[in-house]
Amino acid sequence: MTLLDVWLSRSLPMWLLLQSLVLMALCFPSASMCPKGCVCQRFDLHHLHVHHQGLNVNCSHSRLKEIPGDLPVDTVVLRLDRNQITAVPDRVFRGLGLLRDLNLSYNAVETLGEGAFSGVEATLQVLDLSHNRIASVHKDAFARLKARVVVDDNPWHCDCALQQAIGGMAHNHEAAARVLCRSSELRDQEGRPFLAVDTDLCNLAKRTTDYAMLVTMFGWFAMVISYVVYYVRQNQEDARRHLEYLKSLPSKPKKPDEADDISTVV
Repeated sequence: MTLLDVWLSRSLPMWLLLQSLVLMALCFPSASMCPKGCVCQRFDLHHLHVHHQGLNVNCSHSRLKEIPGDLPVDTVVLRLDRNQITAVPDRVFRGLGLLRDLNLSYNAVETLGEGAFSGVEATLQVLDLSHNRIASVHKDAFARLKARVVVDDNPWHCDCALQQAIGGMAHNHEAAARVLCRSSELRDQEGRPFLAVDTDLCNLAKRTTDYAMLVTMFGWFAMVISYVVYYVRQNQEDARRHLEYLKSLPSKPKKPDEADDISTVV
């Protein structure tokens, strides 16, 4: 056996193994991209009569404190429930053009910004935000969403922004009906369903601001008037004291030669 034959006999198995690894990486790219602590599974997806594969990314019970930044672009179902996520950054899901189902329930999310779901408004079908700590949202947080939104069991603060956000969920009447006011601009609405609030909270906030400005202006005006009155009275008192002082001075006696001159004239 020649040296070349020996080298080929030893190199061929390694070459075939390398080819196999490359083919596996090409055929299953998302498997290597699966976020740490998550499980990724492929499934068949039919969309507009087109058959292709989607990815189910399950990150439940993973003790995540933030949304992973390396989510596969072909993610269709994303489960982030039962973690310790406190925020949904703006545009965090941008690039997930196939995302249909997003579960963020049982976390510690406190607020939602305008761009929290930017990039998935058109494709998202189900959004579960239940059992969080959401008290406030940007007025346009749900404006462009077409998904069915679940918002049960959150400590909502019912204010103008929430009223505008709920107004943008006309196709989510069921979700809006389950919003309960933990706190409110109107004290008599606390603990009641948000849809029971028949007051325009935005105008209420405007009126409250107008009243505050009016009270402030009245306070300044009263202070100026008080200062003017005090100034005038103080000047009057000083003038009176000065006049009394002048009156208390002894009159100037006439000189003798002045008296003689007067007698001579007479």
